[in-house]
Amino acid sequence: MRSTNCVLELVNVSKSFNNDFEVIKDISFKVKKGEFVCLIGPSGCGKTVLLYTIAGLLSPTSGKISKNGQEINLIGPDRIMVFQDHMLFPWKSVIENVLFGLINFKISQSEKIIKAEKYLEMVGLSNFKNWPIHKLSGGMKQRVAFARALVADPEILLMDEPFSALDSISRRHLRKNLIEIWQKTKQTILFVTHSMDEAIYLADTIYVMSSRPTTILKSYSVTLPRPRNASNHVFVKLLKKLDHVIETEFNLDLNTSLSQASINKLIINNL
Repeated sequence: MRSTNCVLELVNVSKSFNNDFEVIKDISFKVKKGEFVCLIGPSGCGKTVLLYTIAGLLSPTSGKISKNGQEINLIGPDRIMVFQDHMLFPWKSVIENVLFGLINFKISQSEKIIKAEKYLEMVGLSNFKNWPIHKLSGGMKQRVAFARALVADPEILLMDEPFSALDSISRRHLRKNLIEIWQKTKQTILFVTHSMDEAIYLADTIYVMSSRPTTILKSYSVTLPRPRNASNHVFVKLLKKLDHVIETEFNLDLNTSLSQASINKLIINNL
């Protein structure tokens, strides 16, 4: 681990909707500065709700979220989300989409362009900066979304299954690209995924979430050196552990999980 400083702390955080519909319950954990954390659990258990609550898009029903020792409960430029859907502006060019991440920054336009070009280079899209979004592949669009989030230099990057809509080849490429970017920027990342091997490939720490109302079932520290190889015996051993825990929880989860559409509806109605 690159730092022992705690940048984010959750203490007994719970979130309910309509007063009695509990989605997350008494979640507590700490995230170190520069740490890559993956959250994994059954579909519909509330991982996205937790991420939105950390972002300040939703308020916790109870408990406390602190950043650098100060309680936070509103959105801010220090915590930026990358969503499942890249949410780009199709009528803007690649660089115009990235520049949107700097819309509230009080710097000159020339400085904004320099920053935007820096991060486009980092995600490997310098040669496509003037392309319209609709001409890009799904993986390229997600890299534009990365650059737009990174250009604002957030202290914490929150990523909600950003690779879920991509094919396996694009996923592998973007995982590698994300790790390379993270090693350069040293940002703190919380990453929601359904993929166990993706979590092991990316994370310093993995938190396994329970069925709804979601709690922390187990946590795993991943000490494998990077780049990681899925055939490594330590990788395989951890994958088997995760598979056992999640399979057991899935069997308990059949009557308590929510569809993604239901979760999205709850979030939208409470923003």
